[in-house]
Amino acid sequence: MFHKEGQKIIFITLALVVIITLLADSIQIPWITKLIQVALVLVLVLILQFFRNPKRHTQQNENQVISPVDGKVVVIEEVEETEYFKEKRLQVSVFMSPINVHVTRYPISGKVLFSKYHPGKYLVAWHPKASTDNERTTIVVENKTYGKVLYRQIAGALARRIVNYAEQGQTVEQGSDAGFIKFGSRVDLFLPLDTKIKVKLNQKVKGGECIIAEV
Repeated sequence: MFHKEGQKIIFITLALVVIITLLADSIQIPWITKLIQVALVLVLVLILQFFRNPKRHTQQNENQVISPVDGKVVVIEEVEETEYFKEKRLQVSVFMSPINVHVTRYPISGKVLFSKYHPGKYLVAWHPKASTDNERTTIVVENKTYGKVLYRQIAGALARRIVNYAEQGQTVEQGSDAGFIKFGSRVDLFLPLDTKIKVKLNQKVKGGECIIAEV
């Protein structure tokens, strides 16, 4: 299954692969023809794997925050969140490489209180200032049990488009499709200080399934 955000790119890539493969057949040097065809197939495979959208089995629980994305935990620390809460929060950041699934999923069920897009730079996603300087979206979801959770989709050096489906006032379901980030990037979570973190630095997590924190 492929994500809807990739349908246009997949179609264009497939069309180009077919056209260039047919043109390559007219080249009189067989090894060059084969080299071109193999390269085209590899490009198509990379595009298909990037936009894959595997089904995830979310065990919904209002006491838990699940990982919004696939990737590796690169930050666990207490920080000052300056955009929405304007107070100290626990930040957990998950870095996604280009080979990870890039679907973003809602970390908790509840009501969307805040959703805002920020244009910005394209620093590498693990840069300390990426969270505040890069192109990003900030979303806050609240439920009665856990409270408010802020997650931030952040573009990386390769990511040039962030897709965010969250709209203020909308009721959302934990683990459901919240958006997509095209190419390498990261997601930051900002959680209450008394939350119990269930992951460790450098741990690999799976979006929609891995528990990040709980009350």
